[in-house]
Amino acid sequence: MKEQILLASKIVLVTFIFSAIIMVLMRKIAIHIGAIDVPRSDEENRHIHKNPTPKLGGVGIFLSFLLGYMLFGEPSIRMNSILIGSFIVVLTGIIDDIKSIKATYKLLGHIAAASVIVFYGGILLNNITAFGFYFDFGIWAYPITIIFLVACTNIINLIDGLDGLSGGICCIFYLTIGIIGFYQGRYGSLVMTLTFIMLGSTLGFLLHNFNPAKIFAGDCATFMGFIIGIITLLEFKGPALISFFVPVTILGIPILDTLFAIIRRLLKKQPPFKADKKHLHHQLLGMNFSQRTTVLIIYGINLLFAIASIFYTIKDQTKGIFMYVLILIIVIWFVLHTTIISDKSPEITQKVKSKLTPKITKKKSTK
Repeated sequence: MKEQILLASKIVLVTFIFSAIIMVLMRKIAIHIGAIDVPRSDEENRHIHKNPTPKLGGVGIFLSFLLGYMLFGEPSIRMNSILIGSFIVVLTGIIDDIKSIKATYKLLGHIAAASVIVFYGGILLNNITAFGFYFDFGIWAYPITIIFLVACTNIINLIDGLDGLSGGICCIFYLTIGIIGFYQGRYGSLVMTLTFIMLGSTLGFLLHNFNPAKIFAGDCATFMGFIIGIITLLEFKGPALISFFVPVTILGIPILDTLFAIIRRLLKKQPPFKADKKHLHHQLLGMNFSQRTTVLIIYGINLLFAIASIFYTIKDQTKGIFMYVLILIIVIWFVLHTTIISDKSPEITQKVKSKLTPKITKKKSTK
């Protein structure tokens, strides 16, 4: 156990140092080739930063990931598929960072990467047990797994709206999976190696990305989501739904934010993935929190999801369920008091309050 902890610490430290150093070079390369995120003032853009900022930080994470694999990984067909799929995702991101491409082309790249994982690597979501029922996906396991991986690939990129936000959320995910994995005794497994390599690599990026950011991940932030999807599938042990549910809930914030965005746009009869300024971080900024405070608040909420998952898996299921319920109450309150789903939410809340508040009528005085 002690040796495994030392090895994990070594993996994180080496990849962190390399990532922190390579980000300086990636910043210079981004400036040289014109991969710059220039803030726009049009109504639909989600940009909050005010100064042009180099992108390609996601490439630096990928390079650190490659170093970690060369030093600490073991060759296998699964690992080969992960390397090939990751290269496709990163290449697609680099092209988009240099010159924007249509969303359709990016989606095709992500589907190709996910297909490598599924058909060559053999990493599949084959079956699941839920509420006493057993579901064998059969041939449908292939498209279901591809859809899941593509969704994970994009979900981190969608929430990447503030300095340090996506990197911090990913670090919380990796750390939580690492803690659970150690408790379950899965030292030296592929999922644990990937987890600690990505933890160090992302922390090195976060050092340069936290507010005020010196570099952005750019569209290569999709690489972080891609690996998270793979780790979730590898972490999924046995057909029980809960073993799949736990790693997914660690990503509670980005999942809910994406879900709310889709519902919000459908209610307005807009395309589900149209950009707007009503994401979770926009709502908090609208409450006059600073960028740093907003990011820290979101970290805190995501940590609640992580702690609940740890309690449920390795400590006390009752406490874990209690924390999940507490988070659900917080989410419901937030939905009702903000415009994250509907512009009418605060208005509806006010009407309910007024109906529940007893009216006080003054009696007319008689002389």
